[in-house]
Amino acid sequence: MSLGRSFFTLRLLKTGALVDSRTTHHDRILAALRDKITGGDWPPGFALPFETDLAQQHGVSRMTMNKVLAQLTREGFLVRRKRLGTFVAQPVAQAAVMAIPDIQAEVEALGLPWRFALTTRDLRAPRMDEMKSARIDSSAPVLALTGLHFAGDQPFCLEQRLINPAAAPTAPAQDFTTIAPGQWLLREIPWTSADHRIRAVAASPATARALALPNGEACLEVTRRTETAGQWVTLVVQTYPGARHELISRFTADPR
Repeated sequence: MSLGRSFFTLRLLKTGALVDSRTTHHDRILAALRDKITGGDWPPGFALPFETDLAQQHGVSRMTMNKVLAQLTREGFLVRRKRLGTFVAQPVAQAAVMAIPDIQAEVEALGLPWRFALTTRDLRAPRMDEMKSARIDSSAPVLALTGLHFAGDQPFCLEQRLINPAAAPTAPAQDFTTIAPGQWLLREIPWTSADHRIRAVAASPATARALALPNGEACLEVTRRTETAGQWVTLVVQTYPGARHELISRFTADPR
């Protein structure tokens, strides 16, 4: 039996340092139901209890539960069928995939305020290692950005990104102090393909300083390269504190 469809999810572990007392019922239930899906308790095709029953189980109003289910539907976790009910969505990919994350949404789903701080930006020629990683065949200038995503007052993710001005010509003029580069790219430049690489790394002195970690602390590093119409758009390396994040996968068997 071969592996069929799969989900990969990067999730923040709710350690005491990042739990916010302002977390709402909506956020708490949203995280709980999302965990049931990504953890496999509710497999693809699973029929959820009625909305009124779920609301009663979680001690909230039907309106609150309706908003939670609507958000999970928008995120692609659920399918709502008129007169039939709400079901866990079937994964749409046939191989291991990882969605391009909305870090702001991930942080805010935990009930924590999100912000992005741009620390460096430079329009320069790519380095040799960058040309290899991004599969760049030209020494034309790239926009190099470094920034930090915060969850509350704590660093959540260190982001190091290259953007191809040939694919995103307005990027060099964009003020990335008011919108994170990833959000801007998703809005402005539709991507057609993406490559992911995920690995465990030890925090370098610079990474440790940025993420407020001890030198050598274990981190989760996600490298992603996107293309549109055969042209590379961005290469981004996002580094997360390893002790506060986990990568979850769920596979279903291919019946063939």
